[in-house]
Amino acid sequence: MPNYLIFQLIAAIGAMGEFGGHDRRGTLAVPGRSAVIGTLGAALGRRRDQDFSDLDALGVAVASFGRTDPLRDYHTVQTVPSAAVKQPQSRPEALRDSGRRVNTTLTSRDYRTDCVFGVALWGDGLQRLAGALRHPVLLPFLGRKSCPLSAPFDPQVLPAANPAEALAHLRLPPWIGGRSMIEIVADEGTDLGASARVETRHDRAVDRVLWHFAQGRYAVAHPDIRAGEVPS
Repeated sequence: MPNYLIFQLIAAIGAMGEFGGHDRRGTLAVPGRSAVIGTLGAALGRRRDQDFSDLDALGVAVASFGRTDPLRDYHTVQTVPSAAVKQPQSRPEALRDSGRRVNTTLTSRDYRTDCVFGVALWGDGLQRLAGALRHPVLLPFLGRKSCPLSAPFDPQVLPAANPAEALAHLRLPPWIGGRSMIEIVADEGTDLGASARVETRHDRAVDRVLWHFAQGRYAVAHPDIRAGEVPS
């Protein structure tokens, strides 16, 4: 059986990314592939402009243990009309040169509450990544800096028949207790231990500095798995 690195992502509130529109920033129901790769990069101490090719080569599956609830927060953002400043080189420059000639826009940010997720990885360098998750170099959070993690990653490397069965070995914190897997998402064609449908998401990082993402196809399944209980 192949080896998997599993770890948990637990937070009272999280934001899992979606299209970054001007008026609203939505969130996925579970962390996307790019969010997991970014978390691994932070644990290793990598900046966005460094090489992530070894992490991009990993297989990634993410499962939700329990249904999260939506939460929306509102922000006001200052925008600079083109009539006020011509061809600014940066946002700080535009705000500086515009003086009081700015517009105020109401925007929203979506979050999910009661986040309990499990991640399974397969590929090269799993033990090295487990060590990085035990002692992360950069501060980890669940999507935004306002979403701190509520528990350590608790990484484990173990053999299993598929990612869903590997995630049955998660050691969830005692204040959470046992939880059933609501759904699991992985690259299309991955064996998830149950029949799966295919969804399309834009979370394949093309340029992490410029925040450019490509389209990916993912399998979504609902195996009968409970965290902490090894299936027979």
